[in-house]
Amino acid sequence: MHASWNALLRGGADRAQSMAIMNATLGIAGVVLLLMAGLPATASWAYVVASGVLHWIYVGLLVVTYRSGDLGETYPVARGSSPALVALAGSLIAGEWINLIGTIGIGLVCAGIFMLAAAKGRLRQMNLPAALATGVSIAAYTVVDGLGVRASGNWLGYTAAVFAFSIVVPLWFLTESGTAYFNASAGEIAKAVGGGVISFLAYGAIIWAMQVSPMGAVSALRETSVVFAALLGTIFLNERLTGWRIAACCIIAAGAACVGWRF
Repeated sequence: MHASWNALLRGGADRAQSMAIMNATLGIAGVVLLLMAGLPATASWAYVVASGVLHWIYVGLLVVTYRSGDLGETYPVARGSSPALVALAGSLIAGEWINLIGTIGIGLVCAGIFMLAAAKGRLRQMNLPAALATGVSIAAYTVVDGLGVRASGNWLGYTAAVFAFSIVVPLWFLTESGTAYFNASAGEIAKAVGGGVISFLAYGAIIWAMQVSPMGAVSALRETSVVFAALLGTIFLNERLTGWRIAACCIIAAGAACVGWRF
């Protein structure tokens, strides 16, 4: 699901427009679910706010990243850099310490990212700092939500509250540019709305899983989606699936699996 909604965003005619519509979908869905599920415990409200702010930062970085590179390149760098950071933070903050296999996994993730970054003629086309910053923002909101959902007593309410913050993004677009970002074709709107729904379901599943599972394990298994991203980019976005890219994505996926193996 993670790879699918990112492919829909990357394949949109205007990434900022697609992101505005996706976030409108997320925000509306979050508000509706919040009315149904109720508020999470007050102990988790600070985490909800922190997660909302980090998601805003993530949205901006993601748009910048996808304007400068192929899905099969930018997605692995953005997503592949986060498991190591989440596992490290989980060890330091929640006592989810990394063993030897986990350490090897982190090394494999870093090696795969280096392979992508070193691909001849491709790094110049990608905003690597933005892709890596996106990975840091992903790790940050993942850790915040892992801690937040455990304090919430209501994972559905917590998920809804986090996504309700997404409504700020389309409201900002409306303030800055009026309805320009929402005047898209029916096909583009349907694609963006579909991406928003898939994103909602995908991250809702992650929040649910982090109630009872270590954050590093959940993040590691989630980031195996880099392999699917490369395949989707090739099938639907006409991106080249080179041997180098396949090897790099597989190394990142293997590293992510190792990080989660001890759990």
